[in-house]
Amino acid sequence: MPQLPALRAPSPLPLSPLWRAWRPLAALAQLALLAACSLQPTAGPAQLSAPAAPDAQGGYAAYVLVGESGAVARVVLDAAACPAIVVDGASRPMAQRAAPATLPLRPNATKGDAKPSAFPLRVCEADLPPGAASARVEGPGFATALPLPRPAPQRIVVIGDTGCRLKRSGNEFQDCNDPQAYPFATVAAAAAAWKPDLVVHVGDYHYRESPCPPGKAGCAGSPYGYGWDTWREDFFRPGAALLAAAPWVVARGNHEHCERAGQGWWRLLDPRPLQSGRDCIDPARDGDANYSAPYAVPLGGGAQLLVADTASTTWKGLKPGDTGHEQYRATYQRLDGLAQQAEWNIAVMHHPILGVGAEVQPNGALAWHLGDLGLQQSFGSLNPQLLPARVQALLSGHVHLWQQLSFSSAHPTQFVAGFSGTAEAMAPLPARLPAGITPAPGAVVDQFSSWIGGFGFMAMERGAPGEWSVTVHDRHGAIKNRCRISGRRSVCSVTQVQ
Repeated sequence: MPQLPALRAPSPLPLSPLWRAWRPLAALAQLALLAACSLQPTAGPAQLSAPAAPDAQGGYAAYVLVGESGAVARVVLDAAACPAIVVDGASRPMAQRAAPATLPLRPNATKGDAKPSAFPLRVCEADLPPGAASARVEGPGFATALPLPRPAPQRIVVIGDTGCRLKRSGNEFQDCNDPQAYPFATVAAAAAAWKPDLVVHVGDYHYRESPCPPGKAGCAGSPYGYGWDTWREDFFRPGAALLAAAPWVVARGNHEHCERAGQGWWRLLDPRPLQSGRDCIDPARDGDANYSAPYAVPLGGGAQLLVADTASTTWKGLKPGDTGHEQYRATYQRLDGLAQQAEWNIAVMHHPILGVGAEVQPNGALAWHLGDLGLQQSFGSLNPQLLPARVQALLSGHVHLWQQLSFSSAHPTQFVAGFSGTAEAMAPLPARLPAGITPAPGAVVDQFSSWIGGFGFMAMERGAPGEWSVTVHDRHGAIKNRCRISGRRSVCSVTQVQ
């Protein structure tokens, strides 16, 4: 492997005096409160103002997503009509994306826990023109400043698997009421304090699928199911500080499959227009709603993100005749075409096609999870190297840990960032992978680093063309590892984070 450039520590960012003044236990509550408030735009930095909107139905959110057609402002609120958006001083009404509704009961993965999904708030949106200098959402008695995309973002936060796991199957009940056991709000606040230009979420936003068992104080009172109340507690409230800090690129995870939280995914997060039949409401149309074409997000400087929907794959492999074979072959072909648009491409897909994980068996041995067999079957039928030649790196989640793999074979480097809130179920991995353990046939691991047992976020800073410095942060923002991406290779300073 060629010698990579020396690792350089990024210049530390001073925390604001307000942040330094808060004590750790008070910080979480105060940040959640402040993030729920609006930002009143001024000629200088945005200032905190009164609560953004009436909260009779339990929530308000304003955020910016970046998709294939550029940036879109979105707001979720309890109002009879959509508010106005003011861009560079010009006001216009936002368009309604989805009216309040209670969606019909449908089969789901938590048999016995299904219930209709109530979305009592209105979802509104407006496209943001390229180069806009300011934007805010305005309604009666409130105004909320919006973070705007930069043409060449220098600082990118990567998070994933952020919801609190409540699942009757397997008796998996995370203590959602305990910020130590469920620290997504802490992680989001620390990531916001890092001052990113862009946030990338690699999927799985929603995990509260079953009711908290009676007598379990750690999750007592938590909502469950797939409606707004659960989306609010699992994503919008704990992630509010980071939603206010920068625009987001969002990848769809398996938890946003139509049989799970797909209805909320299409209403709230997918950056494309909402279409009847592609909304996970009618199970007969799931073939349309469970797959969507990948798209590119330009990063400037000859680089771009390639965002792929992998909600319907499985690491165990697709069954013969599964529509996923053809759907994901089409995904690969689309990725290949998009990759020709830029010299440097970073793929964003929830499932780590080149990642590894392990579970401890009753006899103490490790049972390895190697890559994602469903994607390997479909992508691999078109290219033994699994990804187009111009794909430099992969950002994924799904496995609840942080991980880096680099290959001496012609495979792109893989990063896994599924460590931002959901309870970790994987076993600690050895500092070196055992002989014969590889995420995919023909993939020769040259560099490997991992961290399990902690929560946090990953950060990327742009260097020379094709180069990125990567830092791995714990839940409070402390750096635990440093890596460097150069071309399709990466190396980290620590092989096993403690």
